[in-house]
Amino acid sequence: MSTDFPGAMSPEFDSSHFRRALSQFATGVTVITTRLPNGRFFGMTASSFNSVSLTPPLVLWSLAQGAGSLPLFTGNSHYVINVLSAGQAELAERFARRMDDRFDGVDYELSRTGLPILKGVAAWFECHNRSRYPEGDHVIFVGEVERCEVQPQPPLVFHGGRFLSP
Repeated sequence: MSTDFPGAMSPEFDSSHFRRALSQFATGVTVITTRLPNGRFFGMTASSFNSVSLTPPLVLWSLAQGAGSLPLFTGNSHYVINVLSAGQAELAERFARRMDDRFDGVDYELSRTGLPILKGVAAWFECHNRSRYPEGDHVIFVGEVERCEVQPQPPLVFHGGRFLSP
């Protein structure tokens, strides 16, 4: 069976129009945590998170090719995806800003691999950094979930360029 398809036609819109259209898809909000080479922790806000497979348990998220943290995530064996709950918009904003220590004053416990799990999250996934796929201006990370936990509660949602709570 052939998978040869003709190439995509040029888009009939600019990137700002595309971004506005994408903003109409509501997403959950995560903070992905790992460790820096010097032993300090690093975390960043991401809304590009999705399940891939139940067997084996796989999830994915993406990071811009130009992100300064890209080498950190490509080089580490593990990371934790923290799914934020409705009352955690401040955490999402904190981990989206540039600052020296995003963890200063943040409550967390350590995972089995010694990575931060944020307190009060709706769920978390401790992942082995299984594979990466460059696509367009991002890299897609596929994580194999080794441990996860859930505390069912209303989610933090991002829609139309802002955080919403149900």
